[in-house]
Amino acid sequence: MSKRDYYEVLGVGKSASADEIKKSYRKVAMQYHPDRNPGDKAAEEKFKEAAEAYEILSDPEKKAQYDRFGHAGVGGAGGRGGGMNMDDIFSQFGDIFGDDLFGSFFGGGQRGGGGRQRSRGTRGSNLRIKLKLNYEEIAKGVSKNIKVKKYVGCTTCSGSGAKDKNSTQTCSTCGGNGQVRRVQNTFLGQMQTVATCPDCNGEGSTVTAKCGACKGDGRVYGEETVSIDIPAGVQEGMQLNVTGKGNAGERGGSNGDLIILVEEEAHKELHREGLNVAYELHLSFTDAVFGTQAEVPTIDGRAKIKIPPGTQSGKIFRLKGKGFPAVNAYEKGDQLIQVSIWTPQQLSADEKAALEKLSSSPNFAPQPEKSERNFFDRIKDLFQ
Repeated sequence: MSKRDYYEVLGVGKSASADEIKKSYRKVAMQYHPDRNPGDKAAEEKFKEAAEAYEILSDPEKKAQYDRFGHAGVGGAGGRGGGMNMDDIFSQFGDIFGDDLFGSFFGGGQRGGGGRQRSRGTRGSNLRIKLKLNYEEIAKGVSKNIKVKKYVGCTTCSGSGAKDKNSTQTCSTCGGNGQVRRVQNTFLGQMQTVATCPDCNGEGSTVTAKCGACKGDGRVYGEETVSIDIPAGVQEGMQLNVTGKGNAGERGGSNGDLIILVEEEAHKELHREGLNVAYELHLSFTDAVFGTQAEVPTIDGRAKIKIPPGTQSGKIFRLKGKGFPAVNAYEKGDQLIQVSIWTPQQLSADEKAALEKLSSSPNFAPQPEKSERNFFDRIKDLFQ
């Protein structure tokens, strides 16, 4: 099943401002909020879908990648909403819903009895790496296993940061709720506000004895092999987002993302121009005069083309569909082959005499046909 367009999910257009996107997300999130739709799995999925869309469209960099490359530009498999649980969504975007509003509707407290579930730890930071791909990998798409040095969850304490299960205690400030609530008297009546507990950072508990392996951080520096799927048609400078494969969070917090910057490995014979591939074919003077069959390199092997007699230098041949595919589209580029006539630089006495004899022939005088496209028109062809 194909993923829905993120703008469609939030009900906004591509020109929507950051504030409009935020307001639309809040509206959709409130409509499908689990506390308003208890036990409704369809509503829960829509709630997650909205969080995924908002995570991408609220980030200028991710939004730009999505606008240019669609879902493939932000990881193909989607944003964080599909890979994070409810706890992650509330910890990351809960302030947008307005905890005081939900507290007044549903009586406050932990999720399941209304209100927001407390968060765990601090979310890990994103990581950026460069990935070099050759033309064949770009044309067909490829799966790669990459070793990434980063912070990973501590296996000794399972990310809690505590020495053992008896080395944590309920936060005395918030009573384990992760939030502190304040009631203020105003001319409109009593107003309730909710804020993250300053003592436990919203975790609801504090560590009394730290884990010896991670020193209470819940993570250690290590290495992980990450499997990534690169879609066909990516380009130099494109960024792919792999959800949850960045640095591990502190004390069980959710992982950051792994951002992959695509680099193109130069081809020894071909040159990329958008979706098209360009190749310069050098022909001898005699092959251009008499015509020949030439073999040229392509992205996926070699191909033979027929060179008709009398071919002029600068002539462009087009191999339809032999270029790169477009990301998120059925369009495919072509291979453009430009002919360059090779002029000999060293001649024997006999060769020189033969050419001097022919040079006076009227057939050797330039006679461009008016029907032929000029140099500037041919240049335009290269970029179409």
